[in-house]
Amino acid sequence: MARKIVITSGKGGVGKTTITANLGVQLAKKGYRVIVCDLDFGLNNVDVVLGTENLALYDVVDAVEGRCRPKQALIRHPRYASLYTLASNRISDRYVSPQAVRLILDSLGSPFDVILIDSPSGSAEGFHRAVSCAEEALLVTTPHISAMRDADKVAGMLKSYRLLNVGLIVNLVRGDMLKRGEVLSPEAISEMLKLPLLAIVPEEDRIFLDNVTEKSRAFKWLAANCALGKGKLFDPQKKYGGLLGAIRRGLKRNL
Repeated sequence: MARKIVITSGKGGVGKTTITANLGVQLAKKGYRVIVCDLDFGLNNVDVVLGTENLALYDVVDAVEGRCRPKQALIRHPRYASLYTLASNRISDRYVSPQAVRLILDSLGSPFDVILIDSPSGSAEGFHRAVSCAEEALLVTTPHISAMRDADKVAGMLKSYRLLNVGLIVNLVRGDMLKRGEVLSPEAISEMLKLPLLAIVPEEDRIFLDNVTEKSRAFKWLAANCALGKGKLFDPQKKYGGLLGAIRRGLKRNL
């Protein structure tokens, strides 16, 4: 059966969906068979990030309500043969039970290695539905006080589910601010939340999929950490060391 990993956050705007999509791509590039399942029924856009929004005939709600077989709702990515998306639906007036969604994911699990579940942020019904379908979790936060405060609440809720593994991803990290001591380090956030740190993802303008950037390297290492248990983390402060680094920090401060 596939590993079911939910990616969640305490608040919106921390990059959870982008991380889910990019992790799916990096795992597929390593040869893993991956489903990226969108369970954020309110702000569903995993298919948009992955560029498959015009390919979907059915979604996860169609599968739950019997309008299609679960495999018919899968969308094969046009560039990555082992990557599939399971689109969401902007429902607002119908209840979809966690048990029904889990049955769909369980029925799809055997040919696949990993199912990544994009959860709604926060701690409402959608969060519980998504986490109930998973055995592992990745909690996404940024080094901002409001995000960390909400992440702390969600971390406690995740622990109550007795998941096999819960890891932390600190996103949108600015190395120049870290160097100047203006934000908490990812390691300090990990200690505060009492969760193992699986990835440090830098703040960067170019973020998507195949761009060869610092951010893409961070996602590559995240995939290795998730799949193989490796412990390599991106160092956002590295390029701000020395004379050139001081110049970069000065330029960043003046932007």
